[in-house]
Amino acid sequence: MRRFRLFPALLLAPVLTGCFASEGAGGPGGGSDAEDGSRLRVALAFPPAENLSPYGDDATILSRLGVTESLTALDANGAAVPVLAASWRRESDRTWLFTLREATFQDGTDVTPSAVAASLTHATEAEPAPAALSGVRLRAQAAGSTGVRITTGSPDPVLPSRLSSPSLAVLAPKAYGTTGRVDPVGTATGPFELTKVTGATSATLDRFDDHWGGLARSSGVDVRFIADGTARTAALRTGQVDLAEAVPVAQAATLDRATRKETATARTTSLLLNSESGPFKDPELRAAARRAVDTSALADGVYEGHADAGAGIYGPAVTWAEGKRRAPVGRAKAAAPADTKLTLATYDNRPELPEVAQVLKQQLEKAGFEVELEVREYSRLESDALDGRFDALVLARNTLVDTGDPVAVLASDFTCDGGYNLALLCDKGVDRAVAKAERATDTAERQDAVMAAEADILGTDAVVPLVHQRVITGVADSVRGALLDPYERTLVGTGTGTGTRR
Repeated sequence: MRRFRLFPALLLAPVLTGCFASEGAGGPGGGSDAEDGSRLRVALAFPPAENLSPYGDDATILSRLGVTESLTALDANGAAVPVLAASWRRESDRTWLFTLREATFQDGTDVTPSAVAASLTHATEAEPAPAALSGVRLRAQAAGSTGVRITTGSPDPVLPSRLSSPSLAVLAPKAYGTTGRVDPVGTATGPFELTKVTGATSATLDRFDDHWGGLARSSGVDVRFIADGTARTAALRTGQVDLAEAVPVAQAATLDRATRKETATARTTSLLLNSESGPFKDPELRAAARRAVDTSALADGVYEGHADAGAGIYGPAVTWAEGKRRAPVGRAKAAAPADTKLTLATYDNRPELPEVAQVLKQQLEKAGFEVELEVREYSRLESDALDGRFDALVLARNTLVDTGDPVAVLASDFTCDGGYNLALLCDKGVDRAVAKAERATDTAERQDAVMAAEADILGTDAVVPLVHQRVITGVADSVRGALLDPYERTLVGTGTGTGTRR
């Protein structure tokens, strides 16, 4: 089974000015105080884990800080909108032509068709491949002075959305070394240039004055990586930072109401059961675990009403899903656990997860399982989870983050060749259902096929949806233009900065 690290997203902030919630009257356009803008202080939950490779976990960091951009972005409805590509058109069922806008890389070179084609080619050749390209063969070629022609191995009706992926940032030729390492320092196109990273502690960004979207409001961004949610919230409350992501539910009440910004997201917290080895290789024990879980106790208790009880892989933020949802298919009859021993794992970067896992431990033990709980920082847990060293895992996953296409998370997370298949599920019926969804070109037909595949996946009991999250971001009263979106790809853009409220 092909497995690789993932933790998605990339910036695309300037184009999202009309797409997502932007805190403050100034908006993301820069504004009159851009020339002498002060530096912005940001607290993030996840430190760099893979030398800032755009193909792994760190793509999210690069995106949210306004460092990297892709050809397209997603609007609030999940439709592709222009970023480095000013426009595009479909030439045939497998070929698209993207027309580039005038832009400059942070190393001073021009964003040219050949540079863009080379950057996308590097992504297709990456080992392991980015999640957005799972199961996709893609070839990019320069087309004249402003165009990039992209051809796929089979028809791909969502290609413009796919190219918005966090893992498909466009970087200058200088970024790609002979060793295979990709270096985004000084080679991206976003409004902020990464200039210094101090291990897992901090990072420094300076404003990129030649950004195609205009001069950023802030002169730079000073980042602190604070894994502990209580400490992250305290840093905001005491004025040490201006923005703090992923404020814990338990800490929300310590912030002024105006400082707490709650955003409905496509993030679902699920219990993933190792279907390849251990006790949950038995579908009847998976059914017993699923039956033991009380999701309402999690939504109302752990999340204090800041989440909805799990209904499926896709939650309320995916507005079309509810009306198309189907009953799970082919569930096994639950067996008696009979003191079955299992290891349940989660991570503490998202502070509610250890508490969720503790409640699940109690619920499973009440049903007759013997549960050992293990909590780590995410970067120290992922590789073991991918290798199947845990019997069960509590994971918070944005179901639309890779491409905005709902099929992508199914292919990545629940198929035999899926690169982020933490449930280690390999079911021929599921693979067929996901493949059918991938082939669908009509929007309504594709959505129907996605929900049919969801029903097949839920029928295996390899995944138990727990809650659908609303993310709380701490935004100081002095901050304008924070970019809060349901895909959690953006946070800082050209219009994000501090200043007196108007």
